Amino acid sequence: MPCCGVLCQYETNKLVRIQSVRLGSLKWSMNAAILLFICMMLLWNRSYQQFDLVVSSVTTKVKGIAQTHLPGVGDEVWDVVDYSGPPQDKNSFFVVTNVIMTKNQKQGKCPEVPLKGKLCRTDKDCEKGGWDQQSHGIRTGSCVKFDVLRKTCEVSAWCPVETRTNPPRPALLAAAENFTVLIKNNIRFPAFNFIRRNILPEMNDAYLRSCHRGKDSLCPIFRLGDVIREAGENFTEMAVEGGVIGILINWDCNLDRLMQRCLPKYSFIRLDEKESNKTLYPGLNFRYAKYNTVNGVEERTLYKAFGIRFDVMVFGQAGKFSFIHLIIYIGSTLSYYALTTMMIDWLIGTSCYSAEVGQNYSEKKVESVQDKLKCILCVSYVDENNIRLVKRSQKKSLQDIKPMSVQPYKEDTGHLRAVLCLLQPGDGVAHDAPPPLDHKPNPNSKSRRPAWCKCDCCTPSSLPQEALCCRQSDGACITSSPLFEQLVLRRPLLEAVLLFRDPLCPPAVRCQTSALRHCAYSQYISWRFGVPPIDTHPAIPSCCVQRVREEYPSADGQYSGFRPARMASMEACANGEL
Repeated sequence: MPCCGVLCQYETNKLVRIQSVRLGSLKWSMNAAILLFICMMLLWNRSYQQFDLVVSSVTTKVKGIAQTHLPGVGDEVWDVVDYSGPPQDKNSFFVVTNVIMTKNQKQGKCPEVPLKGKLCRTDKDCEKGGWDQQSHGIRTGSCVKFDVLRKTCEVSAWCPVETRTNPPRPALLAAAENFTVLIKNNIRFPAFNFIRRNILPEMNDAYLRSCHRGKDSLCPIFRLGDVIREAGENFTEMAVEGGVIGILINWDCNLDRLMQRCLPKYSFIRLDEKESNKTLYPGLNFRYAKYNTVNGVEERTLYKAFGIRFDVMVFGQAGKFSFIHLIIYIGSTLSYYALTTMMIDWLIGTSCYSAEVGQNYSEKKVESVQDKLKCILCVSYVDENNIRLVKRSQKKSLQDIKPMSVQPYKEDTGHLRAVLCLLQPGDGVAHDAPPPLDHKPNPNSKSRRPAWCKCDCCTPSSLPQEALCCRQSDGACITSSPLFEQLVLRRPLLEAVLLFRDPLCPPAVRCQTSALRHCAYSQYISWRFGVPPIDTHPAIPSCCVQRVREEYPSADGQYSGFRPARMASMEACANGEL
């Protein structure tokens, strides 16, 4: 059944085996290098494991006390409540390092700070009820003195307004460098139901009181000055205007029993851009106030706090052996071995290797198939030691068509040895052979010689594919060669060739003129073309065709003419077909 014929068959690629020590050594060397690379990547990337991403929570606890001396205020002690500021985002904490304080502010009217040259001369310069992003209050419409030399618009605001814009140098809370923070990080890998925290089971209270990151990289207590230093920054400079520091905790866990390892790795980096923002809103600051009531009047102390925000970011994955992932990795890496084939094929195809081996390898591996609409003819001239490939044309003579390509002649050594054996003296086949004919060209041939003929022996033809001479330049015709008589026209040899092709061929068939004529054509092709290129059709010169027909004429004088064919089969020879 047709369906069964399709389903019950298997197809595989054809391989070409090249016997070469160099190529074999190169192949196994490259395969060994690829195998080594695959094994290294397998172990380095743990591609034999199934991975799961970390799920975590972070809590922090900052400890430290600092004392500052503020002008007009005096000494003030700052504890964790004072310098922590308002609640931060998840997994973040803030430490105040510098401050601008404005005390005893009350609701009232006072002159605005002359920011960016905003001065006034009369009340007309102050729009009543106006304000902008830099204002501390709403304008009353009056222009009042700010100091001895300047006048500004009066505003309704918390008075006196904040006048200082630049933070103090050095930072008021420079002692924050010695503050410490305890980071508690709980992680979970849901796929493996694995839970762990950065405070390991062996860490007790005594350990946490004495551990130092400089001696123990797993210590969960960090000195803020050390964090800034490991981030590549200077705490004293950063404390003036503030900034943002990232604390990275990376969990790279191997949960296999024999290689179990799951420990945190800490690193630090500055997250805000200190250079590009140097002149435009540098650092990090915010304002907050403390309110109180004096004699029934509400007052406040305004703080513009500069500080450092620490963002704790947790990354990580855990891996555990998975047979399925191992098989997938092995299957995906098998394609790497194709690099060996590509490399060797490229090497053979280039001048780096033997051209002869490359040509032979290409012929064995690649089989060219021509389109049925194209007819590629191969032409061999006696004064050239190569074969030309040309396209058949319906207008130009075959002699005048420019070749598509030129290929070297490939000798058919098997046929040559067989013919030479038949030509050995003493052979029974050659004893009764008639002497070779002394063929001479027709003296009237020059008058009717075609323009494309170079040997003075060709006859005109109406078919362009038959308009071919045995020579490319003027000279003697190949039919005048004694070897032409011996290899192409000799009757005992042709009968022996026919018998060689079909050992059971009856004598009557071997003696048929048509079979001998077409066998002579085949002999010429084997002699002059050797092994013709694949999917090409050898073309026999007009002078040779005419000489064979004179020797073995058709009974009715009719000939089929040139029809593209690789070689005439035995049955075709017997039937008189080309």
